Amino acid sequence: MNCCHNHETNKASSIADNKSDNVFYSCPMHPEVKQDRPGLCPECGMNLILQKQKSGADSQKQGYDKHAGHKVNIFARKFWVSLVLSIPVVLYSELPERFLGWRAPEFSGSLYVPLILGSIVFFYGGLIFLQSAVRELKAKLPGMMTLIAVAISVAYSYSVAITFVGGGHTLFWELTTLVTIMLLGHWMEMKAVQGAQGALRELSRLLPDRAEVVRNGKTETILLSELKIGDIVFIRPGSKIPADGVVVEGAAEMNESMITGESAPVEKSVGSKVIAGTVSGGDGALKVKVNELGEHTFLAGVMRLVAEAQASKSRLQLLSDKAAYYLTIVAIISGIVTFAAWTYAGSNSAFAIARVVAVLVVACPHALGLAIPLVASISTSLAARHGFLIRQRSALELARDIDIVVFDKTGTLTEGEYGIEGVFLNENVRTKIDGNKLLQLAASVDVHSEHFVSKAIVKEAQKRQVEFLEAKDFRRLAGKGASAVVNGFNVEVGGESLIADRNLFVSEEFRNRTADASGKGQTVIFVVVDRELAGAVALSDIIRKESREAIRGLKELGVRVAMLTGDSEKVAQWVAKETGIDEYFAKVLPQHKTEKIKVLQQKGNKVAMVGDGINDAPALTQADLGIAIGAGTNVAIESAGIILVKNDPRDIVKIIKLSKATYAKMIQNLFWATGYNVIALPLAAGALAFKGILLQPALAAVLMSFSTVIVALNAVLLKNKRL
Repeated sequence: MNCCHNHETNKASSIADNKSDNVFYSCPMHPEVKQDRPGLCPECGMNLILQKQKSGADSQKQGYDKHAGHKVNIFARKFWVSLVLSIPVVLYSELPERFLGWRAPEFSGSLYVPLILGSIVFFYGGLIFLQSAVRELKAKLPGMMTLIAVAISVAYSYSVAITFVGGGHTLFWELTTLVTIMLLGHWMEMKAVQGAQGALRELSRLLPDRAEVVRNGKTETILLSELKIGDIVFIRPGSKIPADGVVVEGAAEMNESMITGESAPVEKSVGSKVIAGTVSGGDGALKVKVNELGEHTFLAGVMRLVAEAQASKSRLQLLSDKAAYYLTIVAIISGIVTFAAWTYAGSNSAFAIARVVAVLVVACPHALGLAIPLVASISTSLAARHGFLIRQRSALELARDIDIVVFDKTGTLTEGEYGIEGVFLNENVRTKIDGNKLLQLAASVDVHSEHFVSKAIVKEAQKRQVEFLEAKDFRRLAGKGASAVVNGFNVEVGGESLIADRNLFVSEEFRNRTADASGKGQTVIFVVVDRELAGAVALSDIIRKESREAIRGLKELGVRVAMLTGDSEKVAQWVAKETGIDEYFAKVLPQHKTEKIKVLQQKGNKVAMVGDGINDAPALTQADLGIAIGAGTNVAIESAGIILVKNDPRDIVKIIKLSKATYAKMIQNLFWATGYNVIALPLAAGALAFKGILLQPALAAVLMSFSTVIVALNAVLLKNKRL
């Protein structure tokens, strides 16, 4: 069994074992994080960068990394060590004498205290930044780590030279405090990011480790990896379903909220499908026959879609990635220009280099690089918890601009199965029967028919607990209906052609009642008993109770609603009137649905299409936004950007609300990340030095880290958004 979960949770998707494609994506800070597609590092939230897989001995060397497995606690340890070592470095700098008139005690070799402790901080605390910069440069994607590495390397090299050569102040206190604050910033940021990166991790924990199977009449507990298709699994009250399957014995309520977002318990009995990871209620045990394992389960499909969404990029994210790259280039150029300008102005080297270090640190594009991906990742997780899956982030981004939502009628706005709307009796017959008797006779004939209308009549009879009578001499009446002898009565059930063929008398009152039902788009089935019209049953495709609420919600958002259906004009008109739909297209064949979408687009509309993802695939692809119904296990629908786990049209309203909230967060983060650099960069370069305003490297590090943490926390606030 290819189990789709891992309780240790892989840092990212495993690399595809493809010898012809020796590339992978890795995190600059966490090289052990590798996957076969771009995305975000689950440890620190940084964009993964493209790497080339080496072979042979080089591959073994590459596989070894003494910093593999960096965690939040390692950053915490590095921070505390660096902080403790930074204190004596600051005490032996010029700062205490300048501000407090106090000097640290001198002793033989005290001159080298800043050098020794500063070197430890540089190589112990700063090594991760240096190694990450090398990986960025190898990938030809200089970024945040490159800037930090250049800044601390320049400060360290200059300070070492001054210590041995003399001629100025060293930058050891700036160096140690800078590394310490950078470590603190990353520690805080990683804690914030990890809280928002749990979509796949949470899903992976839904499955149990073991399963209780029934073999040879006895139950035994086995590892999940030993489970096979066809096994009968015993599900105790309160336990988790280990694999997708069908109930073969028992009845119980299931909590499917973690999969569908629906809090109400779902009744399960013999024949019901159950989903791996869902939880049995407090009462009742089940026996479930396993029919899907590993990557074929519903949960694996959800995880696959979430992973695809997290790897995809929105237009705003592509913009922020470009901006972060160019900001890195601007920072390096600004640093060179700053050094040249202050040197030309006659400043000493220590002052000029301090300005360069401040510029490089303050311009680190981490906040900008994190601004969009983190919001997108959180919105993907939030969507999954509300019962819809974002397959393409660009689809979610587009949802906020939708002008009109087009619903396929059957299975979307309606249940996709017929239900009885009413039973009409013909009073002018010799054999007096009531509504239940009429339904009993009709159902006793139709129980032998496979027609969907017949099944609806049988289902209604079962719902009313009507007893079925024995039907003899059952016959199909081609194009008309069916007949049988039931309890001594010759019963015929069929459409209007049956009445015409039998040339039966129909009173004006009865004809008006059935005509009124037909005018509402209902299908009328007549029941003839002993060659007399006994009555009729009116059926229609049941409108979902959620449909009216969904359409009302869309209109409140200023979105128009249209409907596509292959049904008649009468049926379409009735459904539109009942649900409050603005516009409808009737008698539309599946292959012509695309043309209707094009017509709406040619009028300048941004169109969202909602369908079942099978015969609606061309229309879903043609629409600006395709939303597929993914009920059951059909979640990998390639034609749509967003997939609804439940057949609930109200989720369309949630999609648009989430899209607007996500976009707002992205804009807020971009504004903060770029606005901060516009103000801080000139200050770091010393633009206001003539007024005594200088941004020291350590303070620049504080501002940079503060900016990144604010962006992360602002993104995390999206988790509290009510849809």
